[in-house]
Amino acid sequence: MGDLEKILRIVGELRRRVVRIALVLGPIFGFLLTFQLRFADVNLAGHTVPVVYPFPNLFLNVTAQVFVAMTALLPRGVLLFNLGIADAVMVQVEIGALLTLILGMPWIIHEAGAFLVPALRKNERELLRQIGIPATVLFVVGTLIGLLFITPLTLTFLFEYVGALGVAEQLSIQSFVTFTILYPLAFGIVFELPVFVYALTRVGAVPASAWRKHWRGAIIGSLIFGMLVTPDNSGVTMLLVATPMIALYLAGAYFAGRWERTKPGPEPPVALPG
Repeated sequence: MGDLEKILRIVGELRRRVVRIALVLGPIFGFLLTFQLRFADVNLAGHTVPVVYPFPNLFLNVTAQVFVAMTALLPRGVLLFNLGIADAVMVQVEIGALLTLILGMPWIIHEAGAFLVPALRKNERELLRQIGIPATVLFVVGTLIGLLFITPLTLTFLFEYVGALGVAEQLSIQSFVTFTILYPLAFGIVFELPVFVYALTRVGAVPASAWRKHWRGAIIGSLIFGMLVTPDNSGVTMLLVATPMIALYLAGAYFAGRWERTKPGPEPPVALPG
């Protein structure tokens, strides 16, 4: 088989996997934008059981319900307003895309793994199986911390400046949703750092000593990343991102060094008789 045939075969397989992902994610996205979740109490054998069921609703759909829930993150007294004529639609599309990505992530991982595994060595496939659950847990934990704690804290801190100037505490729905989505996602990505560090050492790409040697560069990189993903120039919100990022980098370096010290060495050659 020639190089061109191999490339076409890989592209064809990639296209097949992308189509399979789209066939699952498309209906999820459509459902989120066209159905509402309604709640009702059903009496079963003398017991009241809460039931959730979908009901067609193009406007007050699942994404709109999630948006209403997200407004609880706003500081008291802050008002949201619709600035652009299509902002309300774009907000629902953004929320729907995020929810679709989250709900469809197991299928995305399955298809991505099915595409990549044939090209991986045995130790790399074993590593993927080992870090899959920790990576998922860390991402979920980081995203939840960013959403439930860091985002409200940041919004409260920033609107203290607004109140000090004596101007109206208002925020466009587009800015609010973009910030509320991207900021927690940034924390989810940050929490993947120890897995990334550990994995690079496990596959032999970066020795554990290099992580310890370049810790100063890691601190500078964390501060730069925090500066890029935060919406203000106060430095406080930058530290809210950079501080856990530095701690997670050091944790990854520690576990990488621990694995390197305990990894099995090459088997000694067998002595031939004679």
